[in-house]
Amino acid sequence: MKIVASTKLNRAQRAMQDSRVYGNTSNKVFESAETKALEGEGKKKLVVVCSSDKGLCGGVHSGLSRYIRRRALEDSNFDLVIIGEKCKAQLSRTNAQNIKLSFSGAGKDIPTFSDSQAIADQIVLLPGDYSDVEIVYNKFVNATSYEPTTVAAFSEEAIIASANFAAFEVDEELLGNLREYALANSLYWALCEGHACEISARRNAMDNASKNAGEMINKYQILFNRTRQAVITGELVEIITGATASEDM
Repeated sequence: MKIVASTKLNRAQRAMQDSRVYGNTSNKVFESAETKALEGEGKKKLVVVCSSDKGLCGGVHSGLSRYIRRRALEDSNFDLVIIGEKCKAQLSRTNAQNIKLSFSGAGKDIPTFSDSQAIADQIVLLPGDYSDVEIVYNKFVNATSYEPTTVAAFSEEAIIASANFAAFEVDEELLGNLREYALANSLYWALCEGHACEISARRNAMDNASKNAGEMINKYQILFNRTRQAVITGELVEIITGATASEDM
């Protein structure tokens, strides 16, 4: 599994670099427009958690779950959309009431824009009136470390209320398409970053498992040799003792 993960890591990192172009472009548009989340009484925030269905990769998924639990202690006024069975299983034990939608099968291979577009289609159809959407994913720092990070995906109302959005001259009829496309871009970025973190974490986890297994084998090999030597020494002592006693008689 370590060898397989090592061969997949280069592909995952290339896909991650490509996906950053999508996400950064959307962010620059909203930064230029000075788009901000709308605050309103009774409005919830929608949090999308990007994990996967596979395990054996250290704490890459449990780190996201801990982040959501800490956030729920501060403010539980949010709904959850979970991508991946791992975080769904972990958060179902503590935040089941917040889960509104979940997806599986998105992390079988390198994520594609089609995957993120299909997920974005379903998120847009949710009936709740949300102030904004926040995507939580593992940011790839280097081959040995990652950290839970968030990226914003704004609602149509927030886009319309942007201070400088009029400069882009976008028809209001197309705002829904723009919002969904921007959400798909951010999801694609988050899924690719999370996939690269998962592959890297799996390689490190399998490397540690191999080292631990090797140390265990050496430990028990030494114990076996010492036990065998003790048995042989005991038998030799008995033989010598018996021979000496026969000579004395």
